[in-house]
Amino acid sequence: MTTEPQSDVPTLVEDLLLLLFQPTSGTIAGENTLFYVLGGAVLADLALGDHLTTVDRGRLSSVADHPPSNDLLRPAWDYLAEKPRGVQTALAAVGPNLRKPVLERLIARGDIDQEPRKVLGLFRTTALRDGRTERRSRLLADVRRVLVDGAEPQARVAALAALLSASGTLPQFHREIPWTSAVINRAKELERGDWGADAAAAAVTRTVTATVVNSAIVAITVLPRS
Repeated sequence: MTTEPQSDVPTLVEDLLLLLFQPTSGTIAGENTLFYVLGGAVLADLALGDHLTTVDRGRLSSVADHPPSNDLLRPAWDYLAEKPRGVQTALAAVGPNLRKPVLERLIARGDIDQEPRKVLGLFRTTALRDGRTERRSRLLADVRRVLVDGAEPQARVAALAALLSASGTLPQFHREIPWTSAVINRAKELERGDWGADAAAAAVTRTVTATVVNSAIVAITVLPRS
């Protein structure tokens, strides 16, 4: 079994949660369905790293002997290595436990800061605020260039923008990313895997990622209401 060298490069799920963090309020956008999109980000990251493939009926399976080294991604790979699973099943299995460790990583990196506060002058708590790295601003600029300026995305940025769209939170970014029909149409194209010629990703990677994103959309828009 071969394993990639450990890297300090942030995962897609870290980038997504950082984008969903709202500095002005100290909250995370889309909390009610957060675990679906975080799970989707993990599966998409595995797809981008060629750790996943699709089998019959669109189910996902781990690529044998090619696990990820990152411990945020490894549990999902292990789960799908047991047997192929439907995407909805995988999202429900890997998503719920992601928020806490991903947020802890963002805080450890300095992308998000914690600020001690008192409630009613008595109870100690912590509030989240924008970190010192400015990485959130850079990520948002990358997504804006794709959605607003029409730039051809790198595969990772395309997946990030597609997942952000899938989360249903894009209207909350209207100051940086105007909520226009052109932006909506481009976001939907990315959700479908239409990333353009410059997104250097194999066809199977785009297929897996599009399957993951669209399954996350179904989970977000349908399952919570059922």
